[in-house]
Amino acid sequence: MLAVAGAVVPFALSAMGFTGAGIAAGSIAAKMMSAAAIANGGGVAAGSLVAMLQSVGAAGLSIPSTVTLGTVGAIVGALF
Repeated sequence: MLAVAGAVVPFALSAMGFTGAGIAAGSIAAKMMSAAAIANGGGVAAGSLVAMLQSVGAAGLSIPSTVTLGTVGAIVGALF
């Protein structure tokens, strides 16, 4: 499960438009960034959901994040 989560999350973020080169134009990520900027008076706040997703999309997941995600995924999977 951990390996699957570690592979799926970066793929899903990339598909949404959170890429290593930045947020892809016309993507879901671009729409999220626009909404966040409008709500925040013109800029995307550091630590916001959009900022965190772009950080992961650009750099990938850290080992602790991968372990946490895998654990949560395993628990959710066990419930269903």
